[in-house]
Amino acid sequence: MAIAVPAHSSKDNLRGIIAMLLSMAALIANDALFKIAAASLPMGQAIFMRGLFASLLTATLIVYSGILHTLPRLGDGKVLFRGAAEIAATLLYLTALVQMPIAEATAILQFTPLAITAGAAIFLGAPVGWRRWTATFVGLIGVLVIIRPGAAVFNTYAAIALLSAVFVAARDLTTRQLGKHIPTMVITFSSGVAVMGSSLGFLAVEQWQWPEKSALVALFGAGICLLAGQFWVIVAMRTGDIAIVAPFRYSIILWAILAGFVIWRELPDLATWIGIAIVTAAGLYTFLREYRLAKAARP
Repeated sequence: MAIAVPAHSSKDNLRGIIAMLLSMAALIANDALFKIAAASLPMGQAIFMRGLFASLLTATLIVYSGILHTLPRLGDGKVLFRGAAEIAATLLYLTALVQMPIAEATAILQFTPLAITAGAAIFLGAPVGWRRWTATFVGLIGVLVIIRPGAAVFNTYAAIALLSAVFVAARDLTTRQLGKHIPTMVITFSSGVAVMGSSLGFLAVEQWQWPEKSALVALFGAGICLLAGQFWVIVAMRTGDIAIVAPFRYSIILWAILAGFVIWRELPDLATWIGIAIVTAAGLYTFLREYRLAKAARP
């Protein structure tokens, strides 16, 4: 059985594509706003405040949606595992993000779709042939071109960003296994609360402070964008053929490059452009291959 799910209608696929595009745009806006706020606040405090805003907004939507009675379903083992993966992915990625150009951190995270392929093969028993394994290793080479181990541009934060992609893949694979009886908004809420709670651990090593108004506004905006991004990526992962929907994750690179240039006047160097191209091409090939296999398996 391939990674792709059974046949979905063209409307389902279109909804999944739109959801993925919306998610990527919202998540880059969240990253940019968080990076701005974290420049004047301790990391843990910024994560906590952003999570607080996002969680309050999500809780309000849950109440008004009439799905409050589904909250006990958050005790499901897969939801808890997903929350743990979300914590690890978020803390690792944000640690890297505040220390790296946003385009480079985002590009490294695009190893996620390839990690999903490897994870599906190793942990879910999905058959992955030599072509897709080759694409996965080629994608890893692209990431190595971006982070360039041993070169002057390499630092620990690039490795941290790569590690975060592994946990993002674990989160998304788990999301795919969650039943429809758990509402998307409830899953989103669980992620926000889990990450917010984990940020309290920074109190042991940080001195939190009263934020400036500009940081509060940025974190409030980040909370809204984070809520939107998480909601839509869950919709995307649960709607349509994954082989059709997932490649649109790469739209986030364009938004990251634009945000980096407009806000910080950052532009990737030639090697980073080459690495981005390699990772994107490997990921697109992987999902094109998945689509062909899924299409051939359908009656």
